[in-house]
Amino acid sequence: MELLGRLVEKGLRREPPTRDEALAVLATSDDDVLDVVAAAGRVRRQWFGRRVKLNYLVNLKSGLCPEDCSYCSQRLGSTAGILKYTWLKPEEASQAAAAGVAGGAKRVCLVASGRGPTDRDVDRVSRTIEAIKEQNEGVEVCACLGLLSAGQAERLRGAGADAYNHNLNTSEATYGEITTTHTYADRVETVQQAQSAGLSACSGLIAGMGETDEDLVDVVFALRDLDPDSVPVNFLIPFEGTPLAKEWNLTPQRCLRILAMVRFVCPDVEVRLAGGREVHLRTLQPLALHLANSIFLGDYLTSEGQAGRADLDMIADAGFEVEGAGTTTLPAHRTGGAPDGTPDQGPGGGPGCGSHPAAGGTAGSVCGPAAEPGCGSGSGCGHATGPGCGSVATTGTSGAGAEPAAPGAGPRPDLVTVRRRGAGTEVAPNA
Repeated sequence: MELLGRLVEKGLRREPPTRDEALAVLATSDDDVLDVVAAAGRVRRQWFGRRVKLNYLVNLKSGLCPEDCSYCSQRLGSTAGILKYTWLKPEEASQAAAAGVAGGAKRVCLVASGRGPTDRDVDRVSRTIEAIKEQNEGVEVCACLGLLSAGQAERLRGAGADAYNHNLNTSEATYGEITTTHTYADRVETVQQAQSAGLSACSGLIAGMGETDEDLVDVVFALRDLDPDSVPVNFLIPFEGTPLAKEWNLTPQRCLRILAMVRFVCPDVEVRLAGGREVHLRTLQPLALHLANSIFLGDYLTSEGQAGRADLDMIADAGFEVEGAGTTTLPAHRTGGAPDGTPDQGPGGGPGCGSHPAAGGTAGSVCGPAAEPGCGSGSGCGHATGPGCGSVATTGTSGAGAEPAAPGAGPRPDLVTVRRRGAGTEVAPNA
């Protein structure tokens, strides 16, 4: 297919596709999906080899959010039967993080529901970051706390945070249809604050809420303009008790096309397969590893994920390898470690994983961060997206370009399992 050949050539030299080309990827047929995956996979391997970065979510504060994000199980008015608890103590969060690190995660994402942190909350999270770093040498920490106020990003970085997650979720044109308690511009400003403080920015989207292809392309091009180091792609988990509980618009093939489009638009960025992958990709999850170079290990914020052991087996069986702690995630040209255009150096090859200057004017030595994860994956409240959460789209509608479920498929609420283990419980975590 001429389109795919052209997109591969552009991706290998980090040239973005046109909007029409991105839309054409989403419009390809199920018959062509393996060709699309193979083409985008060439771009993924050019910049990230066969490495898969593992990330682990710790939900510091669950539920009771004052924001009204339609996709979120923690939203104002949600009747979803999720865990609800206030702030974990630093030692509790550190213990939870250690389970993920022991399972192979090199990044821990600390998420808290709410509109944004108070200064006291920042102090609390700072102590948690210090406790995690003291117990787990070399681990990256990403915070996902919602909308930031002046000076808070700098304080988090001073406490040892490496990254900050805040998702755009959907296009600017439709944002007001999924959330009314804050704006698209609020989210953009928070991402920019994190970047200005020298934190590696993580910002992504949610798909599967009936959005149009144009909405998907709009938000991905907006993310490219923001230039985060990490772009989590979440797929809506339609929780019972939320406004989008009846939105089952995704097929595994459409999920693969969305991931391929993101890879072509953001060829050298960490693309994270986030919330909802188990629900919507199901048995085709291994194919998604040819497109995304990063996943969450185990459970999400309010929903259960695939067993951690199964994640590791899937990576190995698909011919990939878990990225080691000593490996720089992003290609060297994004970290200041090598001339522009040089592929990733592998272990020990670069100062870190941030394309934005750190405090002091030097390249950051951190990586970029998670759906329902909340840390870029799709379920958080006014702060992020996390798994268990959702995607992007017009509430209650099925826009042009959105595909219906496969014939005879229909809603599958049996695939949505509320988290009852790990952080905030006495049950061992899934890692």
